[in-house]
Amino acid sequence: MTLDAQLLGILACPEDKGALYYFPVDEFLYNPRLGRKYMVRDGIPIMLIDEAVAVDAAERHQLQMRIDSERILPTFV
Repeated sequence: MTLDAQLLGILACPEDKGALYYFPVDEFLYNPRLGRKYMVRDGIPIMLIDEAVAVDAAERHQLQMRIDSERILPTFV
């Protein structure tokens, strides 16, 4: 299930207020600045700092490569 484009246009990280990258197949939003994933459950983004999943250095690198190769755009500019 993909998130609505209008919703994606306003979603920001609850901690640093920056843009996120949406991975619809994996169902999460990613903040590369803080190395955190916010899961999407049943089409609802879980935007709670305490619920965020920390990403290690190897996964951060992998996600950045996907952002670049798949041309994933941030939720806003």
